[in-house]
Amino acid sequence: MAKIVDSSHSMDKSITLPPDEIFRNLENAKRFAIDIGGSLTKLAYYSTVQHKVAKVRSFDHTAKETEGDPLYEISMQEEVSARLHFIKFENAYIETCLDFIKDHLVNTDTKVIKATGGGAHKFKDLIEKKLKLRVDKEDEMTCLIKGCNFVLRNITHEAFVYAKHADSEFRFQNTHPDIFPYLLINIGSGVSIFKVESEDTFERVGGSSIGGGTFWGLGALLTKTKRFDELLQLASKGQHTNVDMLVKDIYGGSYGSLGLTGDLIASSFGKSATPDKEFSKEDMAKSLLHMISNDIGQLACLYARLHNLTRVYFGGFFIRGHPVTMHTITYSINFFTKGEVQALFLRHEGYLGTIGAFLKGAEEDNPNQYSWGENYAGSSGLMSTSPDLNPMQRARSGTFDMLEMDRLERQLVNLPLLQDPSSYIPDTVDLSEDALAREYWLYCFEEALDGVVKRAVASQPDLPEAAERAEKFRHKYQHKLQTLRHQPFAYGSLTVRSLLDTREHCLNEFNFPDPYSKIKQGENDLALKYFQKAVKSLGELSWEQRQFALVRGLLAGNVFDWGAKAVSDVLESDPEFGFEHAKLQLEERPWLVDAYDQWLKRLKGPPHKCALFFVDNSGIDIILGVFPFVRELLCRGTEVVLASNSSPALNDVTNSELQILTERIAAMDLVIQSAVKEDRLTLVQSGSSSPCLDLSRLDKVLAGVVRERHVDLVIIEGMGRAIHTNYYAILSCESLKMAVIKNSWLADRLGGKLFSVVFKYEQSVVKQHKNMVTVP
Repeated sequence: MAKIVDSSHSMDKSITLPPDEIFRNLENAKRFAIDIGGSLTKLAYYSTVQHKVAKVRSFDHTAKETEGDPLYEISMQEEVSARLHFIKFENAYIETCLDFIKDHLVNTDTKVIKATGGGAHKFKDLIEKKLKLRVDKEDEMTCLIKGCNFVLRNITHEAFVYAKHADSEFRFQNTHPDIFPYLLINIGSGVSIFKVESEDTFERVGGSSIGGGTFWGLGALLTKTKRFDELLQLASKGQHTNVDMLVKDIYGGSYGSLGLTGDLIASSFGKSATPDKEFSKEDMAKSLLHMISNDIGQLACLYARLHNLTRVYFGGFFIRGHPVTMHTITYSINFFTKGEVQALFLRHEGYLGTIGAFLKGAEEDNPNQYSWGENYAGSSGLMSTSPDLNPMQRARSGTFDMLEMDRLERQLVNLPLLQDPSSYIPDTVDLSEDALAREYWLYCFEEALDGVVKRAVASQPDLPEAAERAEKFRHKYQHKLQTLRHQPFAYGSLTVRSLLDTREHCLNEFNFPDPYSKIKQGENDLALKYFQKAVKSLGELSWEQRQFALVRGLLAGNVFDWGAKAVSDVLESDPEFGFEHAKLQLEERPWLVDAYDQWLKRLKGPPHKCALFFVDNSGIDIILGVFPFVRELLCRGTEVVLASNSSPALNDVTNSELQILTERIAAMDLVIQSAVKEDRLTLVQSGSSSPCLDLSRLDKVLAGVVRERHVDLVIIEGMGRAIHTNYYAILSCESLKMAVIKNSWLADRLGGKLFSVVFKYEQSVVKQHKNMVTVP
């Protein structure tokens, strides 16, 4: 811990900074950028992060094997990846923070710091003196646009609609594949309105001198309150109708012939001329906020209509995540456009300038050629916007706020087979809007934490410090769950997928890249011994019996999921629980969702050209469930592309493991062997490291294979990929979505029971109807 005391201000600016929590990885930092506004400073830097990765390598099986020889070896290796850090704090802390950075900054060749914002000139000498870096100022508006493009492209659920009185205040928008064109309303001291048409093409199409500075200045004159946040606090407690003159104050009610309701403001501050009447600071602040927000909202509507744009984003220090501001702007936009245009706000709008400045300084590395992802383990998330409900969290803006972005190994794009990428929503349920489901799943993840910690330690038996790191992981993830319980919107829409991804990020943060590696290795070795027997048994069945046995085998294999507590408890207590036992656990037909008859009818028709199969678990699932099913498709004349995770998640099979498994199966099965040799069976990385699946963020190579092979069937397997995500995904080709419900609470909600079956077959380009089953 490093204690920093700022004695240059009358206020107590004593702050405690754990360097591993705020200014992280400074020893490997380079390429700095800074955005200094009127009250907040935003710092950005690039660092290289060294972390452990689990690698698998096949043993040489040409020599005679001995009983018990593992199929492959697992090794922990060090790998270096790139990370972007963004930190936001009050200007009052700038000198002490610069001292802190200077003391911890080592091994950097950086000579320049990119700067933007109105305060860049004011603090130029201080920055150069403290950090020994030359300040290179960048155009503020160019940085703003570059930053906005970056977050819209790389951060899922970056944009949101604010709905004050809804069950969930925040309605997050899914990332569009094409973010252009859009209108950006930047509300600083004044207002600037930009039309953005491409990465490098934008123009300022208008603006106004009535903006945040007007609210601050007039507010200070009216209330004698000098601090911007305090002024907004006053406004949140005020009643504008005590100061504003409404339509009903003039006409006694609504003005029906003009379509004006009685509650509309007819004249801002219209009642303030009343003799001998005093007005509270709160009421005046609220009236002023309404006046300026309504003016900005109407201006935004006019420019949106003029340029025929429906995507309108608001940013600038005037917003700052304050609910009253967002509500008044939203109301104004809805009123003037009759709901045709939505006011969109950004989770990270305060970082746009510094992100843009950083990108300008890093152009030689071309960061836009990569895909980036938010690191939930190192990001503080969107804070509560309610000053009344959570005053301590609102005070967070007076300390520190962090955002971290990790460079992904692979460039991510949409699955080309999405029927309408712009309307695709991966997640089936938004837990932010379902309090009962939210509480259950948060409890579920808390209950599973002991098991995850145990697995993490067991995966690294030769490292004595593993137990200590595992406890740090526990503490970090517990803290994230507590944050999400109070602020479900912290990282966008709260979903089962985001809870799983946050856990994976925290595990990786403490160097547990693959806690289930040993379990997967053992299950793969065991399942391989039964592969030939399973194929032989299937070959003895009639064609129609075999088709059902293949589906039943695939579903039984999917039971073996260490991410489901009901299953992991069985596997822990009964090591003999196997493939045939799992088949007996499955419900009898008719299944909970049962389109098997339609699938069988389709199989009697011509073969598909190429099937894309998103696989799930290691062991029995992939070897005894998926491969016999794939083998049958190959025998029908259908090419197959197997898409597996690029990185580990739970006991899901990874691409590197699947390569070894396929090679071994090919050595014992001529159908698989010839398909591999003839390139009719292809293995590709999905680009994912999650137990769920986002079809809008897939490996670009996979998307290319889908186009080249003319894929006409997509198969998605497992609860994470086919139930928690993609249950309602509409594709432009045929699809199979299969899963066994391995959670009793979820099964009960669906009207089923534990081990109920979902077998959903959909024809190509057919509108899905959601009346089959409602998935919570």
